[in-house]
Amino acid sequence: MVPILQQPFVQVALPIMATMVATVGAKISTNNKRLDDICRRLDAIEGRLLGIESGLGAVERKVDALELKAWR
Repeated sequence: MVPILQQPFVQVALPIMATMVATVGAKISTNNKRLDDICRRLDAIEGRLLGIESGLGAVERKVDALELKAWR
């Protein structure tokens, strides 16, 4: 009978699996930070677009008023 520490799984596969798990965990953590950064940027862009939209709404109302004056 082969002792447990000399079995191929413990000597070969287990260190490889531990390395893969550690690498995936680090990659997930890095991706989450990157996704948070992207979400913050998208929120900033959304805020800018809402500001532009409200400004365009005011311009549209002025154009409508001018059109009404032109038809009178």
